[in-house]
Amino acid sequence: MESPVITIRNAAATGKINIHNLRGNVSVLEGSGGNIAVLTGRDGKVLVDAGISRPQVEDALASLSEKPVRHLINSHWHFDHTDGNEWLHSVGAEITAHKNTRKHLSVTTRIEDWNFTFPPVPDGALPTKLITTDERLEFNGTTLLLKCYGPSHTDSDISVEFQEANVIAVADTLWNGQYPFIDYATGGNIEGMIRAAEANVGNANDETIVIPGHGPIGNKSQLVEFRDMLVAIREKIAHLKKQGKSLNEVVAAKPTAEYDAKWGGFVINGDFFARLVYAGV
Repeated sequence: MESPVITIRNAAATGKINIHNLRGNVSVLEGSGGNIAVLTGRDGKVLVDAGISRPQVEDALASLSEKPVRHLINSHWHFDHTDGNEWLHSVGAEITAHKNTRKHLSVTTRIEDWNFTFPPVPDGALPTKLITTDERLEFNGTTLLLKCYGPSHTDSDISVEFQEANVIAVADTLWNGQYPFIDYATGGNIEGMIRAAEANVGNANDETIVIPGHGPIGNKSQLVEFRDMLVAIREKIAHLKKQGKSLNEVVAAKPTAEYDAKWGGFVINGDFFARLVYAGV
């Protein structure tokens, strides 16, 4: 079976970038791996996540502003958010990330669930400004609040809030309308995903625009729906596991069935998600 990493990289190489202008000079580029948030202004561009494909991303960025890219924030270490690190650094972007993002990018990392081994990235792709606690940055007259989730999707996840615009990029702590991948190999777990989902709900109000790692632009009600889905499936699978059911027995019981039509249509189907949850309860 071909690794989904290869499939996603190939799709990004030929895919079209869709640009969504939000508010407060914040836009989203969709179509090169994970969603990319872009803040434009007199100081240059600030990106949250780098995507995969340089030509399409470069063209999309040029259409937003002639100003150079000055800063890149990695929401976490995964390839669909960091493959563009090296070229963005080469054109002048300083890279900020959680220290665990640099740790995972620096070494050979095997993800069994993706059937893929990632080699260490080149030095130019490594973040140089590392955080482990919340951080505040100022660019283009905008305050960017970086918040560390703790282990959730991985052990390197951060959110970025564009404060004045009331826009928050929550990356892969929200897959909008899709079951999320949970990367146990690098510190993720279902309980942490739920804690991150709770934090996202608490950080948003009815006017907040939410940028997910994957899927369409969202809002607070979709954060709530995602959180509730995670909790309900966790409870079902924990109950079955407590009864002594094996992994295969739990998967066969289809504990995600009522959610599959809405959430199971992307990379992670119901059976795969049940396996991910089972590992963490």
